[in-house]
Amino acid sequence: MANLNTDSIKNRTYDAIVIGSGISGGWAAKELTGKGLKTLVLERGRDVKHVTDYPTTFKNPWEFEHRGQVPLEITKANPIISRCYAFREDAMHFFVKDQEHPYVQEKPFDWIRGYQVGGKSLLWARHTQRWSDFDFEGPARDGFAVDWPIRYKDIAPWYSYVEKFAGISGNKDGLPELPDGDFLPPLELNCVEKYFKEQVKSKYSDRHVIISRCAHLTEPQAIHHQQGRGKCQNRVLCQRGCPYGGYFSSNASTLPWAAKTGNLTMRPQAMVQSIIYDDQKGKATGVRIIDAITKEAIEFYAPVIFVNAAAINTNLILLNSTSSRFPNGLGNDSGVLGKYVAFHNYRARVSGSYDGFLDTTTDGRRPTSGYIPRFRNVFKQETDFLRGYAAGFSANRGQYQSRTGLGAELKENLLIPKLGNWNVGSHMMGETIPKETNTLSLDPTLKDEWGIPQLRFNIGYDDNDEKMVKDYLEQISDMFTKAGFKNITASDSKQAPGLDIHEMGGARMGKDPKTSILNGWNQMHACKNVFVTDGACMTSTATQNPSLTYMALTARAADYAVKELKKRNI
Repeated sequence: MANLNTDSIKNRTYDAIVIGSGISGGWAAKELTGKGLKTLVLERGRDVKHVTDYPTTFKNPWEFEHRGQVPLEITKANPIISRCYAFREDAMHFFVKDQEHPYVQEKPFDWIRGYQVGGKSLLWARHTQRWSDFDFEGPARDGFAVDWPIRYKDIAPWYSYVEKFAGISGNKDGLPELPDGDFLPPLELNCVEKYFKEQVKSKYSDRHVIISRCAHLTEPQAIHHQQGRGKCQNRVLCQRGCPYGGYFSSNASTLPWAAKTGNLTMRPQAMVQSIIYDDQKGKATGVRIIDAITKEAIEFYAPVIFVNAAAINTNLILLNSTSSRFPNGLGNDSGVLGKYVAFHNYRARVSGSYDGFLDTTTDGRRPTSGYIPRFRNVFKQETDFLRGYAAGFSANRGQYQSRTGLGAELKENLLIPKLGNWNVGSHMMGETIPKETNTLSLDPTLKDEWGIPQLRFNIGYDDNDEKMVKDYLEQISDMFTKAGFKNITASDSKQAPGLDIHEMGGARMGKDPKTSILNGWNQMHACKNVFVTDGACMTSTATQNPSLTYMALTARAADYAVKELKKRNI
């Protein structure tokens, strides 16, 4: 019996374990397997294989029973997930339904999730901007949160590393607040967007309109062909899963690449309950899961563990990983685990119209938009709120159907839409300040069907956010007015946090173990063989879309972890 038990443990032992298979988990798998480590990837959701498991990707509009709309009974049963822009008939199979995985809202929070191999990398908006030192130095300069333990120079080579592999389209704009990267050819602004860009340039010295940098293969390189990926077809059906691999996802890129090494073991339907800590060894020894189908508890073992379950679930796992050494959660000597959670504020929008360029319209589709990098409080503090916001910007020419005439004339008017004026619009992406009062915690009594505690959300806006919304609405409206746009409407949706899907923090990086969970290598201060490289690690949020930074931090941390493992330091 002892030999059988030994064999069983051996069969469940790997060189590394990665929890989660989304954007950062996929990168952890790629890097660790590529460096020779037999790696187990645990994914709580079902298996989804590239192309094979994209059931709607080639469907025509008329092939959907409800023409793309979500039936009313599904919407009523899922009031949270139904608020997400991508929750439509063609992609709702990639989203978690509200009742399947409940949580407790002390304050309203719309938790948007995709539980499957690849996670939300199948669904993300694919905008990819580098951070600058204005962002990494922000907390130290502005006096909020704690100082980042790294600076731009520490991560810049890793930005380049992941950009070349993932394939990032963009223009070299020469902006210190938004560093240039290793880009594929950029997509193009349309004529009204270019007009707005020139108007802003002529009227403001500190504001810029650029084409957004995005994870789309506009001109695939050899490394992308080696991944089996092809050029983006501009279908703008990305949420269905791209059969061409035209945009970056774990399913199309990092996971198949890791599988080619022969060092990858994927285990879907694995609900991670906790990380196992050995008091005598003074380190984590493995991961305990609950099989999602059988409800069986199983333990897997490895000397290196990467936690990439996405920010909120990573907090849940760490909080639930208690021991005599860590009664309040793994690595939580500082007491800040689950605190200082932040997000991006997407509440504000400005729209308008433009009656120029009426001899022109657009042809085809484009999977991204224009982008206005942060211009508030960059070089100096100039407002009554901390930090600032970036903004999206796009223009499109609308159509309308004339209902005038009778008989044949009316039929022709209805059947042949006419072009109207150009519509312009912008949305805000504001940086929120991490606060101790923005918390995630385990409910003391409520559990899910696998016996894992439900999370309690106590996350909300503050006065800084309200001032920022007001400033955005004023400034963008002013920019629209100066550009000659008309019918300008400014609005605040008052939506709950969460729809940004940019949750960050809770297990933040820092220089001091007394005020942070992780060091400058995304390594736990108090448990050296555990690394966290998803959104939970973020000390602050900046205004850029965060996924590119997760990728770079993950590749950097994996390189460090393997070197430390070889030195027997972990």
